[in-house]
Amino acid sequence: MPTSQKPSSLPPNDTRPWPAPGVQMDNARVFLTECARSRARTLLLPDKDADGLCSALIVHHTLIQLGAAPASLAVHFPAKGSNIHAAASRAAIAASRARFVIATDQGSRGGPAIAPDPAVRTLVLDHHWSEGFPDGAVVCSSAACPPVATSATLAFEVCQPLLDDTRRMGQGNAAAMDVRVVQERLEWLCAIGTMGDLGTSFKWTPPFPDVRECLRRWTKKTLGEAVALVNAPRRSAEYDVETAWRALLHCTSPKDLVSPRTGGDVVRLFEAREAVAAETARCSRSPPAFSGDGRVALVRVSSGAQIHPLIATRWAGSLKGPRLEIVMCANDGYTPGMTNFSCRIAKNRRGGGGADNPEVDIIGALKEYAARVPGLREAMGDNFARGHKEASGGIVRTEQFEKLWDVMAGAEREGDEPARKKRKGTKGQPVQKNTLEGWLKAV
Repeated sequence: MPTSQKPSSLPPNDTRPWPAPGVQMDNARVFLTECARSRARTLLLPDKDADGLCSALIVHHTLIQLGAAPASLAVHFPAKGSNIHAAASRAAIAASRARFVIATDQGSRGGPAIAPDPAVRTLVLDHHWSEGFPDGAVVCSSAACPPVATSATLAFEVCQPLLDDTRRMGQGNAAAMDVRVVQERLEWLCAIGTMGDLGTSFKWTPPFPDVRECLRRWTKKTLGEAVALVNAPRRSAEYDVETAWRALLHCTSPKDLVSPRTGGDVVRLFEAREAVAAETARCSRSPPAFSGDGRVALVRVSSGAQIHPLIATRWAGSLKGPRLEIVMCANDGYTPGMTNFSCRIAKNRRGGGGADNPEVDIIGALKEYAARVPGLREAMGDNFARGHKEASGGIVRTEQFEKLWDVMAGAEREGDEPARKKRKGTKGQPVQKNTLEGWLKAV
């Protein structure tokens, strides 16, 4: 968007809060301003994907413009298969001696404070649905303000007015870059992060920011390739998220991100993308099994790479069936003893609504299946059915996932005779004898 323009505005006569409730937006801006002026040690906790990294970098550059010392800003990424609420991450947060902690796109949840020290101030910027948030955190969430903004868009909307204020008042960090240069960088970071979650074909209609100038300057092709490259390291078996962070931090434009001649970290992005593509191709050949009620298709893989979301998305675009709602890919090779799984809505059920095509709620469906086994939902904990209603998943112990799939495989279709025996396709047993081709013919 041209730097002379303001962040997004709601359509005329529309007073709905967007991208988050006004009081939350104000509180987030006050938090960032006080954080920068304190020049105290600050720890950023971004999620590992394009949306998480870009939202944190929008905050990073804004803090510097507001007066924070670059050396006071640090970043922490949880270990592969972990999260910021795990014991190891809490220990790392405590060891950082940060006085301010900012979590972006981490998937909100209720419970203890993110930082063990109650004196540490915490800000959560997120767009994932949650019924609770960490104790004591200042929360700015777009989850309840449709159309739901990504974390990158949310961060952009929070930070852009702060940059406008520094430019008008001539305040901020004297050692920082020109405010206009930073605003341009925030624009393409917003575009890359948002396209990372919503796709390169996303229509930037109000109330989303006006990024027409950004798209013209860098092109959707370049921005889309940047998304793929930035996401590659965290999907690789090496889980090299720091490389993607450094590449985004030091590149001055999207063109730098998509050119191997930039060298260093950018070359590593290309290597990671090739490795992930090869592993995705290998595992995409696994045939799906189907739940007894026909609502869920399951593709099983075993890989050290985080390819289960990619494979779920691929199959969701091709599988069809009159009852099919959810495509799930389960990966038992990503974390020892655990099954990581991702779910996507089947193509024929997207954009649902009305009696003929009711809306699919993946989180609700997963919880409903789990509730059929007493105690299973509770045993799987907070890492089950995370994310969005349209794109969910989880990380659970493998034996728990097998129980969940047993429930799905044994589920009966509405109107079926109850005595029919179902094929379960549990781990170590044949999934099912009918082929995908035969199933497609049958339906």
